[in-house]
Amino acid sequence: MLPALAHVDCWIFDLDNTLYPASADLFARIDVRMGQFVQNLLGVDPVEAHRIQKSYFVEHGTTLNGLMARHGIEPREFLDFVHDIEMDALAEDRRLVEALARLPGRKLVFTNGDHAYARRVLGRLGLSESFEAIHDIHACAYRPKPDPASYDAMCAALNVAPRTALFVEDMARNLKPAKALGMKTVWVNNGSDHGDHGHDPDYIDYEIAEVGEWLEEILGTKI
Repeated sequence: MLPALAHVDCWIFDLDNTLYPASADLFARIDVRMGQFVQNLLGVDPVEAHRIQKSYFVEHGTTLNGLMARHGIEPREFLDFVHDIEMDALAEDRRLVEALARLPGRKLVFTNGDHAYARRVLGRLGLSESFEAIHDIHACAYRPKPDPASYDAMCAALNVAPRTALFVEDMARNLKPAKALGMKTVWVNNGSDHGDHGHDPDYIDYEIAEVGEWLEEILGTKI
């Protein structure tokens, strides 16, 4: 193990565009479904729906949070609708599976998606047995990353000690609350949409391009 990370006993990973490459463009399919939901809800055309969707994402952390705050929607209805997508763009990642298996300590997923969707993604990647728990948007009481309350809820629910934890995430802004709690932080800079929004080196300890490759590097062995 890399000496600077020898104290880490809890490894926390975002899901989308982190455990699989942004080039898979899975979120584009969810994005289309979000736009359709906004169109149906508000009776607007696709261009206006897209504008609303993206503005809510930037202002409220997720489109869902914006729709709940502005329109009082029922979150499960939204999540079931937008996650009803094909996942043929994903494939098993043996390098990541094996690197995670060698990683000492607990492994957790912390996502703004929901548990059922996360399980589908992990299954496609061959990671169904790789993580102890998934902390999802329901468990955060719909207060998404980067809301500091979601990090507090995750740490409390999963008994995480921040100063011996590390958080890996493709959205740079979502690392700031983790760093404030004392976690080591890793930014997956892989070109994901809005990934560099709010980027600041003060709260990013490591910048990487791909999780499996980085894990091999810090573990000291190429598999």
